[in-house]
Amino acid sequence: MTSRTVARLVPGTQTMEGDGMDVMRAFPAGTTSYFDPFLLLDRLGPVTFAPGAAKGVPAHPHRGFEAITYLLQGEIEHRDSFGGSGMLRAGDVQWMRAGSGLIHSEMPPEDFRRRGGTLQAIQLWVNLPRADKMLKPEYRDIGAAEIPEVETSDHSTRVKVIAGEAAGKSAVLGTRVPITYLHFTLKASRSVTQRVGAGDTVLAYTLEGRGVAGRDRRPIAPNQLVVFSSDGDVVELAAGDQDLQVLILAGLPLGEPVSRYGPFVMNTPQEINDAIEAFRSGLMGTLQ
Repeated sequence: MTSRTVARLVPGTQTMEGDGMDVMRAFPAGTTSYFDPFLLLDRLGPVTFAPGAAKGVPAHPHRGFEAITYLLQGEIEHRDSFGGSGMLRAGDVQWMRAGSGLIHSEMPPEDFRRRGGTLQAIQLWVNLPRADKMLKPEYRDIGAAEIPEVETSDHSTRVKVIAGEAAGKSAVLGTRVPITYLHFTLKASRSVTQRVGAGDTVLAYTLEGRGVAGRDRRPIAPNQLVVFSSDGDVVELAAGDQDLQVLILAGLPLGEPVSRYGPFVMNTPQEINDAIEAFRSGLMGTLQ
C-alpha cells in the first residue's frame, strides 16, 4: 500500500445562509470552486439558540446534484415540492437528489424553536453526471440506528460509515456517483489508515481536535479541509494530544464541465439559464 501525501490545506470560510445561519464553508470559497465530484462542503454551527430564536434555511430551489445532510446536534425538518418530508435528529442522515429541480426548506421544528438548543450539521453536495442531471427528484431519511458504526476493542477508534465501506461494513446510503463518506473519532495519540480508490479525489475535514494527516504528517486543525495528493491507495490520520474527530470523503472524478449559479449546478451556461427559467415558471413545484 502507498500512503498519500497532503497536497493542500484549505481553511474554512465563515459565511451566512438561510435566514441568518452561521456556516463554515470548506468550499466553494475564494478561487476553489469544487473538488470533482464534490461541489460543496458546509459545516452549520455548532450554534446554540435561545428559546424562540432558532433559525434555518427557508424554501429555495436546487437542480443538478445530490445533497447529503448529516446532523450532529439538534433537529431539522425537511419539506420539498415533490412531497418529501422528514425529521432529522442527532446522528441521522438526509439524502436528497435534486435532479431536474425542486424547492425545499430545512427549518428547525416548532418544538425545537420553542425550547431552543444547539444545532450542528454537515452538508455535502455531490455532482450528478450529465446523463443523470434531469432525473426525477428523490428524498430519503436514514436514521442514526441504520448507519453502520465500528469501534475497536480498546475503544480508541470509532468510525461511522455514512457512504461506501470501512472496517468491513457497508453503508445503507447509495449515491448515483459512488462515494466514501466516513466519520472517524480517534482517541489522543491514536491513528487510522483508510484504503481509498485509485484515482479518487480524497478529502478530509477536521471537526474537533488536532492531529496530523498524510504520509508527510501535516498538522491539521478544526474547520480545516485536507486535500490529499492523487497518488496512493491509502490515507493516514493521527490524533495529537487530544481526541480527533474527522470526516473522510472520497469519490472518482466525473471529468465533465461544471457550470454553476447559486443552487443550480449543470454542465453549460445555457443549462443554468434553463434552470433559472424552470424555477421562475413554477416547473420545480411549490411548497404547500
